[in-house]
Formats: sequence, structure tokens, C-alpha cells
Amino acid sequence: MEPYIPPTLPLSRDIESKAILKKALEANKALAELKGTARSIPDQSILINALALQEAKDSSEIENIVTTHDELYRSMVGSGNISQAAKEVKRYREALYRGYELVRSDRLLLIRHIVEVQKILEENDAGIRRQAGTALRNDRTGETVYLPPQDYDTIVALLDNLERYINDPALDDYDPLVKMAIIHYQFESIHPFYDGNGRTGRILNILYLILYGLLDVPVLYLSSYIIRTKADYYRLLAEVRTDDNWEGWILYLLEGVRETSLSSIQLIEEIQRLVQRIKEALRTKLPKLYSKDLLELLFKHPYTKIGFLVDELGVTRKTASGYLRAIEEETGILKSVKKGRDVYFINQPLFTLLQKRDIEK
Repeated sequence: MEPYIPPTLPLSRDIESKAILKKALEANKALAELKGTARSIPDQSILINALALQEAKDSSEIENIVTTHDELYRSMVGSGNISQAAKEVKRYREALYRGYELVRSDRLLLIRHIVEVQKILEENDAGIRRQAGTALRNDRTGETVYLPPQDYDTIVALLDNLERYINDPALDDYDPLVKMAIIHYQFESIHPFYDGNGRTGRILNILYLILYGLLDVPVLYLSSYIIRTKADYYRLLAEVRTDDNWEGWILYLLEGVRETSLSSIQLIEEIQRLVQRIKEALRTKLPKLYSKDLLELLFKHPYTKIGFLVDELGVTRKTASGYLRAIEEETGILKSVKKGRDVYFINQPLFTLLQKRDIEK
């Protein structure tokens, strides 16, 4: 099998068929509604924390890195021994946050940003591939199914071309979501790293949406959609290379944006209702303790601990402990769990909601 060299961008022919334009309209409408719904939650970190960890879990699961919500949230509070899988998922979340910070700061999405994201994911400095021999193989048979570019200079030239395409909207007049599908295909075809290309590519999708203002915060995550349609994902990627089937690939990803946007809207609305319900419970049963900052902290950290209240609310450890114990005893919203010397408090309704959504995906 000869290495596949993807075409440079922009593409030399028009690929926006009527079907693609129609689907792009539907996807953009759903994405705009998601953006508006996300803005309705005053503290955006509530959404970023809850949804980013879900995306980290799902994206890692595509690469057969499987963990549980409980283990992930315990890793966030530093409780007990954490599995290697949970550590990898935690790094994904950190990589996503770092990419988000870089794009907001620089107002560009550069190859050096992508390299930094992959470095955090993989915890190494290997960077862009310099050695030949990388091949994608069938997990079951070991057969080589795809051979990406092997030469370092070719990889770098393709990445430079991709960087220009990402950051210069004047290179073509495609709908931004169509461009996102092209960019994702191109990145995965270049396969520039020894490891972590799939997860880095899925973070790239999110950062592109942030760069062009299609979202304010990273709350659209396609990994759950890809998990459900994994065979189609890999088949359609391959068909672009073998059959020039751009339409099939782009329609697939646009439908993913539409479905995932609508699902995320539903989850955000459920979180909003839960915030209101817990707010009313605290104001009724613990009126002297209730504050907006405390309420938001319980949602930013589904698993919280005394130190979080000390740092974020500016209270003493004794006061923080009293708050958390009172909420547990008087409302049942929190449940304390002791692991070794660590004690953390679970926001049970929120944890149940996120776990339920994970089962239903």
C-alpha cells in the first residue's frame, strides 16, 4: 500500500451540493440555539466542567480508554488511587481547556497550538512524526487499512497548508460547518502524530467553532455521536480517499452537529431546572447559609470538597465544613464519601443526571 497524500486546501472543485446546503442550514440553526441556551446559564464554568468531562470520557472511549463518572470526578478532587484510564481522560480535559485558552488569547488556531494540545494528551514531547512506519491497522485482523504521509517534510507542508485554511476564511466561501468537516478529514488524513490523532482531531473541531464564534464556550461535543456511529465514521472517512465521497462525509458530520446540539440543549435545560430546584431547597431549609456563589460552586464541582469552598468562597475550613455538612443533613442534596484521608461531597441530583445521560447516549 502506498502512502496517501491528501489534496491541499482549498479543494479544487465545489462540493456544496443542495443536500449539503440544506443539512448545513439545519445544523447551523441547532448550533445557534445551543449557543443561546448556553448563554442562559450565568456561570459558564458550570457547563464547561460538566460537559467537557463528558466529552473527555466519550472521546477517550472511542480509543478504548474506558472509565466511570465516579472515578473521573474523584480524580478531579484528588481522591484515592486513580486508574490509568481516568488519568488519560483527565489529561484530555486539560488539553481541551488549554486549547480553548490559546484560541481565545491568540484569536488564531495554529499548528503550534495543536502540537501543545497533543503534548498534554500524550504527556510527551514527540511532536510531529519524523520516523516512517506509521500505519492504521484493523484491530481484529492486523491488516493495514490506511497509510498516511510518511515523509516529515510532506507532513509539515500539509500542516502549514491546513493552518492557512483554518485561519483564512477568504480561501473559499463554504459554510463554516462544511469547512469544519473538511478540516477534520484533512487532519485525520495527515495523521501528524505518533499517537493521539483521533482525540486531538476531535478537540480541533471544538476549537474551530470557538475561533469563528459559532460557540462562546466549548459545549458541543461530537464524540457521543461518533461512538454510536463509529462504523460510519471510519467508512465515510475512507470513502473520501477512495471514492471522492465528500458529500457522504460532510452530511454525516453535519448531522452529528445537529443531533448533538439538540441533545446538549436538552441537557442544559435539565441542568437549569436542577439549579432552580436546589436553589429553592437551600433557600427554604438553609436560608442563612444560601448564596448564589455557593449554589454555583455545587454545580461547577459535582464532587466537591472543603478546600474548594475555602478557595472560591473565601471562608474558613470550619465554616466550609459546616456548610457542606448542613446541606447533606438538612437537604440530602450532598452525600459525603470518605476515601482514605479524603472526604468529598457528591451533588447527587447532578451526578445522577449526568450518569443517566451517559447511559442513554
